Amino acid sequence: MKHIPADMSLWQGRTDPEDGERGLRLHQHIQALSDGSSRAGTVLFGFACDEGVARNKGRQGAALAPDAIRQALANLAWHQCPPLFDGGTIACDDGDLVLAQQSLSAQIANALPHHNVLILGGGHETAWASFQGLSSYLSRHLSENSQRAPKIGIINFDAHFDLRTPQGLSQEGSSGTPFAQIAQFCQQRDWPFHYACLGVSRTSNTQALFDKAAQLNCWVEEDTQMHTDALPALKTKLTQFIQGCDYLYLTLDMDVFPAASAPGVSAPAAYGVPVHVIEPLLQHIFTDAHQQAIRIPVCDITEVNPNYDRDQQTSRLAARMAWSMLHASPTRIDNQGE
Repeated sequence: MKHIPADMSLWQGRTDPEDGERGLRLHQHIQALSDGSSRAGTVLFGFACDEGVARNKGRQGAALAPDAIRQALANLAWHQCPPLFDGGTIACDDGDLVLAQQSLSAQIANALPHHNVLILGGGHETAWASFQGLSSYLSRHLSENSQRAPKIGIINFDAHFDLRTPQGLSQEGSSGTPFAQIAQFCQQRDWPFHYACLGVSRTSNTQALFDKAAQLNCWVEEDTQMHTDALPALKTKLTQFIQGCDYLYLTLDMDVFPAASAPGVSAPAAYGVPVHVIEPLLQHIFTDAHQQAIRIPVCDITEVNPNYDRDQQTSRLAARMAWSMLHASPTRIDNQGE
């Protein structure tokens, strides 16, 4: 495991000086985390990790994703994006997944008092690190007088539940176990487990996994239920879900999209959920959370696999999703711990 400082040479793209500030792109706006990072904004961390996917018997290559997504993000138009910082990448290059996840979670917890965080994975084992970082921050900064456990709403756009019980090769976790690990964490601390998995493929998840989701009282929407006509009802359900939360953790697994839109993933979706359904739902989540004064401190995008991509199609789509999150996210940061 190693922490690789931000490589700002990745942030390159077109410049249009004749257009002044209105012609800026993200590569002209982003800074390394150590430079001027006292301003509230969003920090990007990479999690270059294939270990979880390998343990889950998937196609490897997700370790290449953070830099591929950065390069796709670099040339996108700025459009008054809030302050943006690159905090570098945690690389799991020695097979020690637990240590890599702990290192990422520590980076997240340290950033959250001043910034929101967007992680570019990596396999979906990224989610366990993301949640650990958020829970560590909340445990550290919540008022000592608060007797109520925080209710963290987890919204996962994903073709898979990722609720597998850690065992065998995955005893210490994999890309298929993060939400089972989170559920166990919450149970041990008497925290509520509030999990929505949107875009699940019935063909890719066994009945045992559906049973487990039901036992954990998860909100489940199958991919076949997520289409344009269903958007009003889905937005209403999201509002109801958000109303019961203190904080939100948003995670987007790129294999939720159809293979035609996202070919470069570990497990391409034969059906999937279209971009024109997911993007307005993402926007609704941020808008609704803002209206309810509920912070979304941590988001991540996972499972991009450049080894199997076509013309950077999946990396570009991941970059668009990241761009949407960055522009939808308010700069309000809690005052806890400051």
